[in-house]
Amino acid sequence: MVKDRKVGIAMDFSKSSKSALQWAIDNLADKGDTFYIIHTKSLSGDESRNKLWQTSGSPLIPLVEFRVPEVMAKYDLKTDIDVLDILDTGARQKEIQVVAKLYWGDAREKLVEAIEELKLDTLVMGSRGLSTLKRIILGSVTNYLVTHAPCPVTIVKEKP
Repeated sequence: MVKDRKVGIAMDFSKSSKSALQWAIDNLADKGDTFYIIHTKSLSGDESRNKLWQTSGSPLIPLVEFRVPEVMAKYDLKTDIDVLDILDTGARQKEIQVVAKLYWGDAREKLVEAIEELKLDTLVMGSRGLSTLKRIILGSVTNYLVTHAPCPVTIVKEKP
């Protein structure tokens, strides 16, 4: 197995993305790997404090800072205890590094950008199971990434 891989996890804090994170830690994580938790936020008019990062995304946020409420508030995110528990346990047991990076804009484009910028070896994401109508109207981030991502993409279905 290749060592020191860069594994991206698309995280929207939904149940399906948490399942994908757990699956990736259980099935992919190996000592020395780095897991990048990638979250995208849509642009809105009141994001002026984040204009600096709209093009390149946030700086890398180490796991130790990701659990600090003040750091999360800076990026307008709430601390998610479930995600932190999965990451803390995985980092400790599997001896992996965990960092987070946030992007602002269209999730499809920003996830492809993240793969290229971070030089990810693979991306893991959850399947939200949109209805056919919603998928036609909104487009599927999953379908877009499977087609356009420059690395392998693993889609993890949510456990029933």
